[in-house]
Amino acid sequence: MNTNHAILIATLLATQPAIAEPKAPVVIGYVPAFKGMGPIMANSDLTQYTHLNLSFVNPDPTGAVAINGAMTCMPDSGGAQVTGEALRTAVTLAHAKGTKVLVSLGGGIIPQCSGDWRIMLEPQNLEVVVADLIKLVDDYGLDGLDVDIEGTLLTEIDKAGNYTPFIKALSEALKARGKLLTCATASYEGGMIPASSIPYFDLVNVMAYDAIGPSWGTAGDEHSPLSQAERDMDLWRARGVPKDKLVLGVPFYGYGFGEYKDGYGGMRDLIARYGDDILKADVIGKRCGGCSYITYNGLETLQKKAKLAADKGTGIMVWEISQDTEDHRLIKTAKAALKE
Repeated sequence: MNTNHAILIATLLATQPAIAEPKAPVVIGYVPAFKGMGPIMANSDLTQYTHLNLSFVNPDPTGAVAINGAMTCMPDSGGAQVTGEALRTAVTLAHAKGTKVLVSLGGGIIPQCSGDWRIMLEPQNLEVVVADLIKLVDDYGLDGLDVDIEGTLLTEIDKAGNYTPFIKALSEALKARGKLLTCATASYEGGMIPASSIPYFDLVNVMAYDAIGPSWGTAGDEHSPLSQAERDMDLWRARGVPKDKLVLGVPFYGYGFGEYKDGYGGMRDLIARYGDDILKADVIGKRCGGCSYITYNGLETLQKKAKLAADKGTGIMVWEISQDTEDHRLIKTAKAALKE
């Protein structure tokens, strides 16, 4: 090969577009502080998760989320407020495992210590609330915020025209710091984040569960079937969420009915009561209207959902990590299928 040919080949190789590495799937786990944030994290395999959402933070009526070294409204398992030291310890522990940490705002049930989000997000109050949330991120080295304002509260804030401006303001402040803004959303009318807010989120976690529960749903239904996950993922793609931002939520718990009406619980508790074989199915008992049964996701369904998430989205979200088996079998099974 002469020198000219060598130079030509080297030039052509240098100008070829680089082949992008495939983006690693996200695996997001919620950590409920109200069940004991420290023990949960100590007893979980944090290396299985790319992100943890510490749940839940709410501002007090003045808009403050932290005062004098403690959260103003983030109840722990004993009913006291999570301390700044406990939050910092949780962040340090997760970061040591290579896992990002966000705090999740709101929750399905807003605690009494919280201020009224509808008032706090009115235009005259928005700047104060956003500033204090961003200060929380800065002070504790968080990797971002997750917004989990749900149901009627979400609808009322949106109808007042105050949801998307809140999300936009958070997004701008967080992106300036290289931080994340994510959310959790249901897929029913009155429970969905507005389409106008979608561009501001880095990840959209779809809560594809709770189709039936103690006081809602159609008797005999499953609470989180694969068909629901398929519908919900298609819905959010159609609503404008890009594949690389769409995350499928899966449950690590079940609901019981009839003679099993006290059967709500994490899979760890259900296995302790009914044995390891329950993971081979999605139901204990007979599933029908008026029947006694517990509905949940077994290992095969979790595998199928993870593959669906990889095909139509960018990963999975789990509610919640303390409900996994002692050997962390649920998250390991789902994560393995996500990577296939």
